[in-house]
Amino acid sequence: DDRLLIITGPCSLHEPHAVLEYGKRLVALNEQLSDRLLIVMRAYVEKPRTTTGWKGLAYDPDRNGSGDINKGLEVSRSLLLQLVEMGLPLATEALNPMTMSYLEDLISWTAIGARTAESQIHREMISHLSMPVGIKNGTDGSVDTAVNAMISASRSHHCLGTDVDGNIAMLDTPGNPDTHVVLRGGRNLTNYDDVSIQQTVEQLLKAEQSNDIHAKVIVDCSHDNAQKQHERQLDIAKQVVTQYKKGNKAISGLMLESFLQAGKQGMEGPEGCGLEYGLSITDPCLSWEQTEALLVEIHELLLPK
Repeated sequence: DDRLLIITGPCSLHEPHAVLEYGKRLVALNEQLSDRLLIVMRAYVEKPRTTTGWKGLAYDPDRNGSGDINKGLEVSRSLLLQLVEMGLPLATEALNPMTMSYLEDLISWTAIGARTAESQIHREMISHLSMPVGIKNGTDGSVDTAVNAMISASRSHHCLGTDVDGNIAMLDTPGNPDTHVVLRGGRNLTNYDDVSIQQTVEQLLKAEQSNDIHAKVIVDCSHDNAQKQHERQLDIAKQVVTQYKKGNKAISGLMLESFLQAGKQGMEGPEGCGLEYGLSITDPCLSWEQTEALLVEIHELLLPK
């Protein structure tokens, strides 16, 4: 598939009605752009926290600290299933391997975050997953951890996990060769420019010589690359597509944080007046209008002249 992969959607899922509305809009947009873009919806129900905070729909669906994980998993799976039934492939971040076992049949692409890429447990999990996995560079901007994780995950592991009945079992994982680096930036630095991408590709090509991995990268236009300024995603995405169009086929795609409204709100909504519909409660996002215009522009850039 030679289309450019676009992973776009809310930073985290928290309000099912707004998420489904976003999904319906994305389905309609995908019908227009699918000859050049492979659009996957971001559907994150787990959120990593630096210290404490809301850990996502799967852990606290009512956002009140009750920790009703049983309800959270049920709500999460129901919501993801509705999105899949619309015809949307979904992307998520795998934080807890046990949570992933409830959801993985609905997921087409999985991310491993900067904080967990070094974890042996997560590398074992990747080697058992049946979908492509993007591994983010470290919080310091280095790709060493991600490349090492790719090598580890490409190989078979003997480990503990859950079987199809939910029982703890001894697993012999098959290995997962379908992994790649996700460039997210690092502390006080960005890595979406052509030099940073080329350096990453060279490191991957060297590792590829003796390992079953691919020298492919995806650029995360948000997080440290955008320096927490969500509107910078627009310019970053265009710069990445320009590199891709110039012939850098090591670039497989890009990631966007996008929802119905631009920006973010606190857990109690603006000024404690209740949550605003379609507005992120975690990282700030692009609005739907900004996202739609950006993807249409990217599509036009990729059309043959």
